[in-house]
Parts: sequence; C-alpha cells; structure tokens
Amino acid sequence: MDKGIEILHGDCLEAMKKIESGTVDLIVTDPPYNLFKDYGNDSDRRSHSEYLEFSRKWLNEAKRTLKKTGTLYLFMGVRYVSYVYEILEQELEFNFNSWITWCYTQGIGKTKGFSPRHDDILMFTKSKSFVFNLDSIRVPQKYYRSVNNMRGANPGNVWEFSHVHYCQENRQNHPTQKPEALFERMILASTNKDDLVLDPFCGSGTALRVCQQVGRRGIGIEINSDYVAMTKDRLSKPFNGFDSIDERMTRIPNDLNDTNIREEYILNHINWFLLNHPNEVERFLKRVQEKYPKFYRIETGQFDFEQLGILSVAK
Repeated sequence: MDKGIEILHGDCLEAMKKIESGTVDLIVTDPPYNLFKDYGNDSDRRSHSEYLEFSRKWLNEAKRTLKKTGTLYLFMGVRYVSYVYEILEQELEFNFNSWITWCYTQGIGKTKGFSPRHDDILMFTKSKSFVFNLDSIRVPQKYYRSVNNMRGANPGNVWEFSHVHYCQENRQNHPTQKPEALFERMILASTNKDDLVLDPFCGSGTALRVCQQVGRRGIGIEINSDYVAMTKDRLSKPFNGFDSIDERMTRIPNDLNDTNIREEYILNHINWFLLNHPNEVERFLKRVQEKYPKFYRIETGQFDFEQLGILSVAK
C-alpha cells in the first residue's frame, strides 16, 4: 500500500470513531442510496427511518473528523437527497455551497416515464472559511481573447462525464463505480498537496486511486472484504491516466491565430488541463492539427513536441 493511503475494513460508524477529531481536510463519498442494490451485504436495504438515522450518525462523525476549513462532497439519489440536505444544513449546521449535477448519456432505461440521466452531488463546508483551488479545475475557454483568462473558466455545477462502461479496462466488479475524473475535480478543488481525504464508503476505491495519483493522503473505509481486496489490487496497477475526462478538457480555443501565442498556449494547455490525463494528449494535439492546418502542421517541424518531451501526433 502506498505511503499515506490506507483502507480500513469495517463498518464506517465504528471505523470513523477511531479517526481523530478535526484532522480530515476533505470527505468525498458515495454512500448507498437505499435502492436495494447488491453490495454483498444489507447496507442498501434499510427502512426509511433506519436509513435517515444511519445518515445522521455517519454525518455527525463526518462533521467531527473534518477540520474547520474542511469540505464534504456527498453523492445522493433523488429519493433521499432532500432529507440529507436538511440533516446537513438544519441539524448539523453545515454551510451549503453547491448542488452539483453529474450528467451521463447512458443509464437505466424506462418505457413509462423518463429515463434517469443524472446523479446529485451535495457540496457543504464545515465553516465559511474553506479551501477552493479554482485554478486546479478550470476548463479551457472556447475562444482566445486577450481579455479572457486563458488559464480557463469555472467548470460550473453541471458536469458531464461518461459512466465507467463495462468494457473499460478499469471497470471493477462493483455496481456503482464512479468515474475517476469526478473525484479528481472534487479532490483538486478542495485540498492541497498532502492533505487528508476520507471516503467512508470506499466501494471500488476510486477516491483512493485519485489521491494516490495527485499527491493526497487518503483513508478509505469499506465493509465488504471483497471490495477491500479489489481496491488494494487497483492501487497496485500502473497509471496511464484517469479512466474518464470532461470532454471540454481536450478542446482547443478558436482564434488562436498568432503563431507564438498558439505554441505557448498548447504547452500551457497540456500542463493545465491534461496533467493527469497523459492518455488524452495525442487526441488534443490532433484537434490542434485539425483546427489550425493553415498555421501548423507537424510535418513541417514548425513546433517540435518531441524535443519538448510531449507526445507527438502520428503523421
């Protein structure tokens, strides 16, 4: 196991009690939605009142373990999101920040009614003083303008990431595996290097995998021993880039017509937006070629990416 990454096997209520108060910088987690999914136990099969009481108990522990500057991101299904919101704001006096909508193109099919194509993510902070690194999560601008911040724009609160499809190499044997880029955005936004991230419902280990790659410490708690073993195996594998990406990250701005500005921007783009996605660099550079063939072709040697240590596009 990597230094600074730890996975605890056990019930989250008991395991969280062992974590010292005020030591966690970020909690990001995807708890059971009480929809009777099979997680190898009965954790998703509670009565309405039992589920709310369980939520109160673990969220109380979450508040205790978080630093005053800490943040909580919580995935939640539509059946209970309003109840959990009220617990967080009214009972535990967390500070509401954002209601994030994660959109995806494939999901449950319905013939009567509309097929669901989103999940909700609640973002609350323990106080009004909290970490938020906007520069770490910006998305590329649509256009080059001297008045624009070419470091990128705020990604907003509607996020589009594909599911981790069953044919993907990184797909784990878990019913609700979330894309790594979702956790990448939350972790980069709300922590700094070496900060401590806690996931009380570790599942397939996505949060720990992201922490491992972006230089954060991580604690995962998981009640299912098979998922603990799965996570350990996942963390031992080589890294070639996260398994998903916001498609905006590979777009090249329009109107980059000045050669010097364009070449400088391309290098910055890779460092700003694709640092954890080396598997996407070649696709981005192909888009550069397609958009600016009049000004830039690799065949001319006009801009030698190989000398700069960057993947080149196949001729």
